[in-house]
Order: sequence, then structure tokens, then C-alpha cells
Amino acid sequence: MTKPLASMTGFARGSGFAQGCRYTIEVKTVNSRGLDVRLRVASGLDDLEHLVRKAIAAKLTRGAVNLSLNVINENAQTEVMVNQQALGTALDAIDTLAGRIEADRPRLDGILALKGVLEVKEAELTDAAKQELKADILAELDRVLDDLVDGRRLEAHQLMDVISDRLTEIEALTQQAEEHPARSRDAILAKLKEQVELLGATETGVSEERLHQEALVLATKADIREELDRLNAHVAAARNLVKQGGPVGRKLDFLAQEFNREANTLCSKSNNVELTAIGLDMKAAIDQLREQIQNIE
Repeated sequence: MTKPLASMTGFARGSGFAQGCRYTIEVKTVNSRGLDVRLRVASGLDDLEHLVRKAIAAKLTRGAVNLSLNVINENAQTEVMVNQQALGTALDAIDTLAGRIEADRPRLDGILALKGVLEVKEAELTDAAKQELKADILAELDRVLDDLVDGRRLEAHQLMDVISDRLTEIEALTQQAEEHPARSRDAILAKLKEQVELLGATETGVSEERLHQEALVLATKADIREELDRLNAHVAAARNLVKQGGPVGRKLDFLAQEFNREANTLCSKSNNVELTAIGLDMKAAIDQLREQIQNIE
């Protein structure tokens, strides 16, 4: 069973309310060579991280993932507590200074206003309430990740029009190179004859054997049959990967590199300006193809 292609860029958001806590989940993904997950989880829920990573790995194969989980306890009761250690330090300092300088002793409100003497804490959830909150968050996370996957697949579907157009363009340019008059036997022989005559005119005493060797070299350089065959094979392979679906971005990127290698060789072997121009147009189409492929998971 084939799977749809997916892009590596996407965004999804979800929220919920459980055990008096309102939470929000936001996840954003961009291109990456592998699966790179970065989390920002609300304080007190650190033990959720490994479950969040596991859920992400089950849905995504590639991409840089940034996920944030924010939680606000709307029913939290606050407690004001005296930090006995900080208070003792402050009182000791007051006693020490009292014998050295003439000043009124500080009032109670002034002492309590010192940083760290009073601490305001929110009452924590019970273990049972925290477990139910975590279960609710994980259920919402699963839905958010499904939304993210759907969004990435939709973007890939839009990219496919561009990828398909570029493959068709490369295929058409390959056919143009195949049918170009410069590839005909007569054209190659004429070019070969011209170059051999030029060689014979510029070098005195060139042996027949040397001319024969040079002719073979020139003929080999002028032959782009293998490059054209490989270009056609790469087009077919790319279309099969697209049809196959799933996480095939790495394979498509490798094919794009192979496309570029064949186009470069075609240009270097070309014995005709128009054939070179076809190769350059092909390189431009391949660059556009690779730009889109690098977004595919």
C-alpha cells in the first residue's frame, strides 16, 4: 500500500483543559537531513518528554521539529511562605550593622520585602490529577501531530505539480538532444574529419596509428548515448519513487544529483553550440527540481 508524499515544513496547534489546567501545544517543522526534535515542556511535566519524542518519531521520519507545551493552572491556590534561612541571614546582618552604625532598626514590612524572605508558591496537583492531565495532553498531541502530517502531505501534493513539470521538461530536453542533427552519424564523422585534418596540419610527421588513436578519442568524447540513456532511466526512477510515496526524499535528492552529473557530462561532450544550450537548459530544470525535492520528507 502506497503512502502519500509529505513535505518537511508544517505547523499545527492544539489546546485543551483538564484538571483545572489549560494547555496549548504548538509544533513547527522545517527541512532537515534527519529527524531533529527540540522540545520546550512546561515545568513539572518534564517526564512527558520521552513520550512526546516517541509520539513524534511514530508520525515523522525527517524534519527539524520544534514543539512547545504551555500549561496554566487556572484553579491553583497560592501559598505565601517565609524562607527561614533567608530571614535568618537578614536578621543576622541587621544585628551586625546595629553595632556599627546609628540607625533605626528596620520595620517588619521592610524585612519581609527583602528579596527571598517571602516565597509565593502554587499548590501542586495531586499525583492522580497530574496523571490525568498528562493523558489528556498526550491524546491532544496525537491529534495535533495528525493535523501536522495532513498539512505536510497537502504541501507535498502542491509541490508535486512542480516536480512533475520539471521531470517532463528534463525528459523533453533529453529527447531534443537525442534527435539533434549534431548527433547524426554524418555530423559526427564530419566533425571528426575536420579535427583529424586539423591535427594532421598542425603536427608534422603524425603517424597513421596516432591519427587512428586520436580519432577514437574524439569519437568517444562525441558519443553521449550513455548519458541520454541514464537521463531517461533517472526520469523513470524518479516517477516511480513519486508513485511509491512515503519518505522518499533522500532517494529523490540522490537522483537529482545524478541528473546533474549526466547534464554536466553532456555539456562537456557536446560538439555543437545548440546541443550545449540544451544541456544548460537541462541543468536549470534540474536545479529547480532539486530545490523542490529538498522539501520532501
